[in-house]
Amino acid sequence: MRLGRLGGMAAMLLAVLVLASVASAAINIETVLVDNPGNPKDPATGSVFGQVNYAYYIGKYEVTAGQYTAFLNAVAKTDTYGLYNTNMSNTTQGSGISRSGSPGSYTYSVHPAFVNRPVNYVSFGDAMRFANWLHNGQPTGPQNASTTEDGAYFVNGATSDAALQAVTRKAGWTWAVTSENEWYKAAYYNPATSSYYLYPTSSNTVPGRSLADLSGNNANYYGSPYPIQSPYYTTIVGEFQNSDSPYGTFDQGGNVLEWNEAVIGSSRGLRGGSFDFDSTSLRSLNRYGINARLEDKNIGFRVVQVPEPASLTLLALGGVAMFVRRRGALR
Repeated sequence: MRLGRLGGMAAMLLAVLVLASVASAAINIETVLVDNPGNPKDPATGSVFGQVNYAYYIGKYEVTAGQYTAFLNAVAKTDTYGLYNTNMSNTTQGSGISRSGSPGSYTYSVHPAFVNRPVNYVSFGDAMRFANWLHNGQPTGPQNASTTEDGAYFVNGATSDAALQAVTRKAGWTWAVTSENEWYKAAYYNPATSSYYLYPTSSNTVPGRSLADLSGNNANYYGSPYPIQSPYYTTIVGEFQNSDSPYGTFDQGGNVLEWNEAVIGSSRGLRGGSFDFDSTSLRSLNRYGINARLEDKNIGFRVVQVPEPASLTLLALGGVAMFVRRRGALR
């Protein structure tokens, strides 16, 4: 059953259960396999984007407020590098994440309505530190090399735009913020036809905005009514249960813009559109760059994971073809 299809009582029960556990339990990032290594680049972008020469797993959904709250409770009792933004506490356009206490004893909680909505008001630095935390096995402790400052990225206390701009993904990573090509391939590439869709809803036509999503090709972007699910501006991840990409990801179009590792001039990359952008922002032709320190209501992220060596062996043998996501599979 999709998160977006839970009835009101069931959804509330799920939210309460997650709310009660975010302070202590390890989180689970649900992923989908993106294989077909060496796929062609997208000719619609001048054969620039989309080719990835290795198999990887990508977050099926955007990182949620519930998952980010668990991260904060693990590493931000003293929030040395500003992983929490007070705007996150907003319960209409924010993430519904509240902070209590004082430095050294901060605790964080998430409003039940936001547990499964995407986190926002996160910088590119916040996203890298979250990925480092996953890479390091979700440890508990201060923000240092064993938790947030080293791992997939050697962030090492970076807070300025210039310092964050200079950080690159290290060899041997296990979890990371998506590269632009990893993000792009998962969103738009159709392995069944070796071609690209224009929208990340397995479609070349402009998505609608129907929450019922009976026939697919819908997303949360700016339109009428606004917001799409009053009083909330974001939707529960996977709400549009029939509007996945060919690989089975959700909300790569709309909800929140998502950070990627691209360096665009003096900026870091964003893709996918948001609840506050119109439908053109969902297209494969649109990319954005903005300073790496920015924390905004429109911005969230998703992560990627490298397959374990055993999984790579199976891929080479063709033993995991069942993971190729087709429209309607595993429903």
